[in-house]
Amino acid sequence: MSQHLIDDVDYRILQQLIQDSTLSHKEIGQQVHMTGQAVGARIRRMRELEIIEGYTVRWNPGKIGQNVHAFVTVFLASNAAHPVFLAFAKEDRRVEEIHKVSGEGCYWMRVRATSQEELSTFLDELLGYGNYKISLVLSQIK
Repeated sequence: MSQHLIDDVDYRILQQLIQDSTLSHKEIGQQVHMTGQAVGARIRRMRELEIIEGYTVRWNPGKIGQNVHAFVTVFLASNAAHPVFLAFAKEDRRVEEIHKVSGEGCYWMRVRATSQEELSTFLDELLGYGNYKISLVLSQIK
């Protein structure tokens, strides 16, 4: 498979979608000097190539009470703990992201909670699988 699956126009379309996925094909076309129909065809192709995997929304967790934001590095106690830990993490609503990592720790998680107490409860549950290191988010820069 070629390393260059998209050209400059595709890349510009992709950048427009990354900035605002609600833009119409016509609006994107005005920015990249194409018809909306041509933009739609290029977007369909990028979806078929799995360059575009889906669409998302930016949101403000604080507006719905999720004021505590933390990054947690997880150190599992044993190899047997991985499957049960992953089942726990995938199902828990407080876990926003989980990544298997190399280097320090086994997994990296982004966790959101409504309070310090809720975060503390989560961390107590996490001790059933291994240990952790936590960093609380003070503010988001980008």
